[in-house]
Amino acid sequence: MASSYSNPCPIIVFFVGFLFLAPISPAFSSSSLVNTTLRPGEELLKFRRIRAHLKRLNKPSLKTIQSPDGDIIDCVPSHLQPAFDHPMLKGQKPLDPPERPKGHKNPSGIMEESFQRWRMSGESCPEGTVPIKRTKEEDILRASSVRRFGRKPATSLRRDSTSSGHEHAVGYVMGDQYYGAKASLNVWAPKVTSPSEFSLSQIWVISGSFGDDLNTIEAGWQISPQLYGDDCPRFFTYWTTDAYQATGCYNLLCSGFVQTNNKIAIGAAISPTSSYTGGQFDISLLVWKDPKHGNWWLEFGSGLLVGYWPSFLFSHLAEHASMVQFGGEIVNTRTSGFHTSTQMGSGHFAGEGFGRASYFRNMQVVDWDNSLVPLTNLRVLADHPNCYDIQGGINAVWGNYFYYGGPGRNVRCP
Repeated sequence: MASSYSNPCPIIVFFVGFLFLAPISPAFSSSSLVNTTLRPGEELLKFRRIRAHLKRLNKPSLKTIQSPDGDIIDCVPSHLQPAFDHPMLKGQKPLDPPERPKGHKNPSGIMEESFQRWRMSGESCPEGTVPIKRTKEEDILRASSVRRFGRKPATSLRRDSTSSGHEHAVGYVMGDQYYGAKASLNVWAPKVTSPSEFSLSQIWVISGSFGDDLNTIEAGWQISPQLYGDDCPRFFTYWTTDAYQATGCYNLLCSGFVQTNNKIAIGAAISPTSSYTGGQFDISLLVWKDPKHGNWWLEFGSGLLVGYWPSFLFSHLAEHASMVQFGGEIVNTRTSGFHTSTQMGSGHFAGEGFGRASYFRNMQVVDWDNSLVPLTNLRVLADHPNCYDIQGGINAVWGNYFYYGGPGRNVRCP
């Protein structure tokens, strides 16, 4: 099935210091996603709500950077970022870096600060500010409502559900108390065939039941046309404390996550990406609970602290996690009556292996002593294995690892 929108991620090619930007197709029309039968009074009310929401999200900036992919990055003073609108954070400033987990070694891969497209021009945000991707009116118009903008659907982590439209291929551990998780995962640009679907690869740190009290902390990469308006893979974070119902959000789209880094824009596009039978590009993520203050911190790549989720945001995760999950998730809306062709990972099955399939490697958890330790009793699950599958293993170089993903609709996945 062909994509119902046309806004591909622009291709950026470098030749001896010169930047060439491939033409960007016009964005798909938001009018197809918005109820255009609203009466004038309702339309005006909706417009006012959108303007008010944009004012809450887009803070005054000291500098603005135009990304080659069309994003606008605002360099916002740290103490003015959205997190500090929260009643329990008002008037505060970001905390100092915490103690890293024992056994933590900086990865030796190619991960650098300039892994995002907005940094390719050489521009950066000054010290004392954080780079925030500006939210535009059309971003909110693509959402089902202003209230749901920046949030996952409430059925997003029902691993046992076959009716929610969310499909997973994941590795997970449970049955212990977890204080963090770490992994490296390669980045791809899978095809997403409907604006209301997404494809992501992430770490979930989970506590509570899979009922209304579910707490999660999430980080990884995703392609989400509805959220971002294109099909670029983007670095993202998420949190919820009530199973995706009324709390939490992606990135910095609500008061919650406190960013401390002036070099990474959460929600900005990642470049380069892995290529089939070609170069592999992976990112390392570490989420862990600071034993001193209890906040959950996020580290990216070679020791870059991104920021933290304050512990007061959570109920169960205020203490510890009861489950850690790694892997891929897609949404299958069955818009044409059959399974979506939205891809997970590389769009190829796990059995194709290195250079062809997506992977998670060197998966670890943080224990009660703030030590990184290997996984014990890793289980793997693909809830629609004819569409997306998973194969786990362990070796001396990659530790605990698995390959996962798939093409979606095929002969065995009608």
